[in-house]
Amino acid sequence: MPKTILNYVQPHKPLLCFMPNTSTLLFLLITFPMLSCQTGNPEKKDELIRINHIRAPSPDGSSLPYLTRGEDGYTYMSWTEELDSGLTILKYSKLEKNEWSVPELIISGNDWFTNWADYPMIAIDAHGNMIANFLAKSTSGTYSYDVNVVLKSANSNKWSNPIIPHKDGTPTEHGFVTMLPRNDGTFLLAWLDGRNTGATQNGEMTIRSAIIDMEGNLSKEVELDNQVCDCCQTGGVQTSTGSLISYRDRSVFEVRDVSIVRGNNGKWTAPEIVHNDNWKIKGCPVNGPRMDAIGNAVSIAWFTAANGVPKVRFAFSDDAAKTFRKPLEIANTYTLGRVDVAMVDNYSAYVSWLGSSDSTSMIMLRKVNVNGDLEDPIAIAETSALRASGFPQMVNSGKQLILTWTDVQRDKHEIKMATVSLPPN
Repeated sequence: MPKTILNYVQPHKPLLCFMPNTSTLLFLLITFPMLSCQTGNPEKKDELIRINHIRAPSPDGSSLPYLTRGEDGYTYMSWTEELDSGLTILKYSKLEKNEWSVPELIISGNDWFTNWADYPMIAIDAHGNMIANFLAKSTSGTYSYDVNVVLKSANSNKWSNPIIPHKDGTPTEHGFVTMLPRNDGTFLLAWLDGRNTGATQNGEMTIRSAIIDMEGNLSKEVELDNQVCDCCQTGGVQTSTGSLISYRDRSVFEVRDVSIVRGNNGKWTAPEIVHNDNWKIKGCPVNGPRMDAIGNAVSIAWFTAANGVPKVRFAFSDDAAKTFRKPLEIANTYTLGRVDVAMVDNYSAYVSWLGSSDSTSMIMLRKVNVNGDLEDPIAIAETSALRASGFPQMVNSGKQLILTWTDVQRDKHEIKMATVSLPPN
């Protein structure tokens, strides 16, 4: 499909002003100014927030956490546990009344392809129907594996048998899944599909999508883009007017900027580049975009290193991603990317990323407003830049942000978690 660059609209003042509440509480403010050359609005005081480090519901030795807020209003976390026998276990827990539920088994297997960047996920619709995904080897080849999904309806306590949403049957790479609940008893799936990359095809990685219902029936499989980056995460959101899928694109000139496609009633737009970073790189940076949405208000964050300068960028849209405001630089120079984003309301969002200096790496957080105001960056926790540390996750649970990540210490690892208070508007 031809790829175009989205038009931009000029930013305007938000309709709602935010004033932080700092009374009677003990707040912790940790700033890490060396990680960004931007200081935000000089006329605005630093916002004070409270950070609590809490125990995750996963046992020691767990990894690959994923956080999501279901359409049912609850926050969920999934993770993996690997046993000495080679068995990999996928579990989840649900946050209810500030307590994580007893972990529940989703599925396990000894033929999985486990990867620091391509981790299992779960999604939940407004009725409590659930879907989860994992990768399983299709042959003995190093990079031949399939997307597998399992389903559990709200009125059942059993997960379905695994279902492969792509039917090409090629021993190639399939992964980096996005799953979006459609609240009609179906889920939208999108994934990177390597069916054209085999030894005989010698083609390019593609991105495809399909719809799956709670009986496991597949429909409307379609190719969204015929040439994309090989191993960056995909992202997506449901807006009031349809579905959005974001991913790292790839041109014939090896430009790997972020694109989106918009879907409605089974029809998809041609790919559109969110911003012309013009990042030319002959290889996959393993750094995909992240999105969040409230109604038709959409936010997207991504990593780029165009011209050799690493940056985290962010853009707002108030028309379901038909247009985006001019991108903002959330972090520059000292960043490894690995971004996430969580909207607070139609006019503000938080962006997280992995910051790095010569001696340490930090999970960073920064608030941005629709008019372009940037709060000072906040350091949440020190972590490792190793691949084993994975991609920090973040979700707005309603009254607070929840962040989780894999902490790597020598030959041990565990999932850690922190909450960040959201002062009332």
